[in-house]
Amino acid sequence: MGVLNVTPDSFSDGGEFISRKNALNQAQHLEISGADILDIGGQSTRPGAEEVSPEEEIKRVVPVIEALRSRSNCPISVDTYRAAVAAAALDAGADIINDVSGGTADPEMLPLIGERDVPAILMHMRGTPKTMQSLTQYEDVVAEVAEKLQQHIHAAIACGVSTQQLILDPGIGFAKTQDQNLQLLRELPQFHKLGYPLLLGVSRKSFIGRILDRPEAKDRVWGTAAACTAAIAAGADLLRVHDLRAMSDVARVADVLFRG
Repeated sequence: MGVLNVTPDSFSDGGEFISRKNALNQAQHLEISGADILDIGGQSTRPGAEEVSPEEEIKRVVPVIEALRSRSNCPISVDTYRAAVAAAALDAGADIINDVSGGTADPEMLPLIGERDVPAILMHMRGTPKTMQSLTQYEDVVAEVAEKLQQHIHAAIACGVSTQQLILDPGIGFAKTQDQNLQLLRELPQFHKLGYPLLLGVSRKSFIGRILDRPEAKDRVWGTAAACTAAIAAGADLLRVHDLRAMSDVARVADVLFRG
């Protein structure tokens, strides 16, 4: 899954692809580099991020999705926790909803997913992007994240979402400390017990920067490669990444090494 942020303030590439021309060029680059899915976001979810209005979010993502759909058959995911944005994105040609709140931020989101019968990625997070890093107290982070994801599953099914459409994400970097992120990665196989495909987003994350003493997100490519390899070895089904060409090679080799 290739990341395309059409935002001015994302942690890794904020502002680079805010123009439609740059966004479309980057989408083409991601697809050529091996992206199986393009994940488009118009609202930054970095720690401390301020919210934008739903109207602004729609204004950012819909024209890009429409333009992409007119020229490409690559599946498109919209990274949003707002039902109105998700609906507008689906109408514009998006195929998948990627909700960092796990369907909890907007009571209309899960019913929309059920009604449209589209794949949905439900992630674990506490609070909001602005507050989440103050909400990192866990007795057992693996057990508690798994329990919350199970609750997301039950809530989705109750709203008519097909079990065949669900993908889970433990939320690396979202309301987690450095040690908790590492523990989730090491114990990722525990989440297979939930019975759903797992997506992992470790690309350029701060926990990698702290290990390597790399404050600039773009300097974390090799660390991202190591984390992606570990994720594949632990059974991750999807990887959300920025550096597509490099991570596509990493994934292909790791798949052969660890999965035959």
